[in-house]
Amino acid sequence: MDGMNSANARGRALTGNISGTVVVVGAGIAGVSAAIWLQRAGADVVLIDRKPPGEGASFGNAGVLAACSVAPVTGPGLAVRAPFLALDPDFPLFVVWRKLPAIAPWLFRYMLNANEGDTRRIAGALTGIVSDTVQQHRDLAGNTGAQRWLEDSSYVFAYGSRRDFENDRHVWSLRHVAGFVPEEIEGEAVRELVPGMAPEIGFLAVMHDHGYVRNPGEYVKDLAKSVQGAGGRIVRADVMDFDLSGGRIRSVGTSEGRFDCTTAIIAAGVWSGPLMRKLGLQIPIQSERGYHILYRNPSIRIPFPIMVSAGKFVATPMDDGLRCAGVIEFGGLQEPPSAAPPTLIRKLVAKTFPDLTFDEVEEWSGHRPAPSDSLPLIGEIGKTRVFAAFGHHHIGLTGGPKTGRIVAALAAGTDPGINTAPYAPNRFRQRR
Repeated sequence: MDGMNSANARGRALTGNISGTVVVVGAGIAGVSAAIWLQRAGADVVLIDRKPPGEGASFGNAGVLAACSVAPVTGPGLAVRAPFLALDPDFPLFVVWRKLPAIAPWLFRYMLNANEGDTRRIAGALTGIVSDTVQQHRDLAGNTGAQRWLEDSSYVFAYGSRRDFENDRHVWSLRHVAGFVPEEIEGEAVRELVPGMAPEIGFLAVMHDHGYVRNPGEYVKDLAKSVQGAGGRIVRADVMDFDLSGGRIRSVGTSEGRFDCTTAIIAAGVWSGPLMRKLGLQIPIQSERGYHILYRNPSIRIPFPIMVSAGKFVATPMDDGLRCAGVIEFGGLQEPPSAAPPTLIRKLVAKTFPDLTFDEVEEWSGHRPAPSDSLPLIGEIGKTRVFAAFGHHHIGLTGGPKTGRIVAALAAGTDPGINTAPYAPNRFRQRR
């Protein structure tokens, strides 16, 4: 197990102890995971979110436990290619252009990482969060009703040809460094493995020993039920402010009243940015909107999640149909969903699975939290007893359980089993 010693990783509880009440802000996968591990350390937990557990990005993701997803979006050369890609209507990158002036400062910092050195640095740090995701989910969900949603499987990357796969060599070199080497399948063997896939797809890179969640939203809801079952409280409310009297957290103010606490965890996804400003940190984070389309009662049953490289979307066999998720859209938190992204997903799906029929479709969109350096924020903010656990970009479901475990260990004063320096929230300059 990378980044977490096996004894601690398979333990049912942390060795430390937390006195008093812990308020966890955010009931997505990271927040619920933190709540569970905090309870296992003996904490009294209050879980606060403006929505029910398991909504937002924790509901709408592709469901993959993507252990090999160590490569950031900001690969070498992206700064040069990005304007052309954003103008290509057939490429899954969209920009709400009238919002460009507002997001330009973040975008500039984001693109500064699009070089070889930073890409490899980021990939190394992401490896510590995602590489043992299947075991982390098993540890988290074990002995809860949520474990029924977990499936062991391969994770398959589909290419038009071997040449297309080789053109993606930089990403695969990062995965190789992290210990992930695919099985290669070509020609008609592709359709033997995945019946119904278009003949234009002639190469598969198969990553074994991965997994997926058959219904991410219900999975997180079941995890939240286990928090309640262990005595935790779940509160629907907007978080308004923090009382840091004496330099340490004393309470969290919400639309439903004030909650006294000795520790707080911020795990509210992209909405964590405004909360961090209340704590004196200006975090360069933006919404990266993603979309999915659910095809109910599909005629094609794929046996595992498939990343279609040409379209940059993932097709996953969900409990309620075939979910096809992808697209990157920059435009901020206030913009309504656009029409072009789901239209493109439909087009790409039809090209990939030309014989696919279905009863109906459902469209969804939501906001991924994208820090400018593509690394989550995990750790204490100064000496305040407020801990960050957000900013997972494309790896929220994959990295959420380990993030929750790490932040709970830090809050309990025990060794998290991983170097947390790359994720430290204090890496961003304090506001003056």
